[in-house]
Amino acid sequence: MRAGAIALYEEALREQDAALALRTADGRELALQVSRWCGPPDAADEEVLRHCRGPVLDVGCGPGRLTVALTERGIPALGVDISRAAVTRTREAGAPALLRSVFDPLPGQGKWATVLLADGNIGIGGSPARLLRRCAQLLAPGGRILIEAEPGNVDERLTAWLEHPDGRRGPVFPWARMGAAALLRAAADVGLPVTGQWRHGDRVFVLATRAAGPGPLRGHVVAKEDRHRRADRDDDVDRAEDHPVRVAHPFDAAGRDRRDRRARQPLLGARHDASDDVFHRDQPGEADDDREHRRPDELAERHPEDAVADGGEREIAQLAEQVTEPGAGDHALVGT
Repeated sequence: MRAGAIALYEEALREQDAALALRTADGRELALQVSRWCGPPDAADEEVLRHCRGPVLDVGCGPGRLTVALTERGIPALGVDISRAAVTRTREAGAPALLRSVFDPLPGQGKWATVLLADGNIGIGGSPARLLRRCAQLLAPGGRILIEAEPGNVDERLTAWLEHPDGRRGPVFPWARMGAAALLRAAADVGLPVTGQWRHGDRVFVLATRAAGPGPLRGHVVAKEDRHRRADRDDDVDRAEDHPVRVAHPFDAAGRDRRDRRARQPLLGARHDASDDVFHRDQPGEADDDREHRRPDELAERHPEDAVADGGEREIAQLAEQVTEPGAGDHALVGT
């Protein structure tokens, strides 16, 4: 989905307008719970938060209620969203967020302990299998994906658009909806066995886990080996794998400068000492193979319309790379 398709959503976030709906091509109107997304975590959200192990990547974070709640509890977390209004609200609330698609290069690939797909975000891109493969690539071995499913036996791919009660509508985009049964099948197909599921009121959640060993993800190696022969490969995911970068050690001159600037302008959870301790922890040197790292400035080069030039985007990405290093990640997992 391109950012232009969600202009009405951005307006709703700014005005906290609860009347926005998702209209499907077959005529259904699915209400969007903007007011709930803009509020504090409810009881169902709290149960999700209890299942989170840091560091956490909140995909499609929206106005950031879950990212903010994790940050306030000292759990390293990063939100990503294609909505500028959503990212702005998240940052203003004191949590880090990047203005990116989940299919863009993201910091810490293969190192996140938890990936969140809340509020129906399994529908992002209209292909749950593709999204699950991408999220699995972002996870560390043994990491988990927390997915909010639709209640009931649902498994559908949609063409939809956002619609305001005054008649305004946005461009069409692909979307998907899946219930728990369909999610179990989709997760198993990409090598993510479901290890838990629960219901809270009318909301349904599924927990899938990546294998603890270093082996390849199901379908991942084939896609890489056949990338020049398969026309249906996921171009965005492949690009996210193929952009090398070097991230400065946090205690070299550049790292000291960043830490000095963080003291003046808190970013990745620095408003809370517990989270700050994790981010300031001494890190090992660069990995021998730095191909898993991503250049933060690639975003500006490839998607200049989505880059935040002066909003701390590069610094947040660099800090996220550091907090997902093995030493910091292990520290975050203690006691969870």
